[in-house]
Amino acid sequence: MLEARQLACMRGDRLLFSEIDLHLEAGGLLHVRGPNGSGKSSLLRMLCGLILPEAGDITWQGQNIRKNEDYFRSLTYLGHQNGIKEELSAIENLRITCGLAGFDIDERTAFDALERIGLEGREALPAKVLSQGQRRRVMLARLLVAETPLWILDEPLVALDTDAIGFMRSLFELHLEKGGMMILTTHQELEIAALTTREIRFNS
Repeated sequence: MLEARQLACMRGDRLLFSEIDLHLEAGGLLHVRGPNGSGKSSLLRMLCGLILPEAGDITWQGQNIRKNEDYFRSLTYLGHQNGIKEELSAIENLRITCGLAGFDIDERTAFDALERIGLEGREALPAKVLSQGQRRRVMLARLLVAETPLWILDEPLVALDTDAIGFMRSLFELHLEKGGMMILTTHQELEIAALTTREIRFNS
């Protein structure tokens, strides 16, 4: 269970948000909405432990995440940037990002994941020759091999076509159906079946 109480975030001398509470259990989806610059990405980065809150605390299974190594082993975070190396192939990028996330996958597993997400025949191509949507799929393929219960995803559907968005929605719903949890930002209107669905909406 992930909980946050009275979170606040400053950017320079500007208060982005304050008094944010959230509660997420198995099968739960939290949708974070708002215009660009309103604090959505900052909240997600805060929940990942990448930035510290100005006020408030975040706990996983009742323990503060800053003292909880199990939390970071239970988390997969994908930011709004693709985070891939253009000179490396799709399969190399996937294997390296998985290794950096704390788990290794073999070449066959990586090939299978890239094929499932729609990159069959492009696995060995350098990322620099792929379209923006294909690069996004390389990053998203990590969700097919990650075994973490909590996914925190910042604009995961950017640059994806209709078929890819449909595939990702099915993947999200399967993860939640199995008892996973997900925190999501997206500008697209996307209905995702979940045991519980909550929303945080930021203003500009």
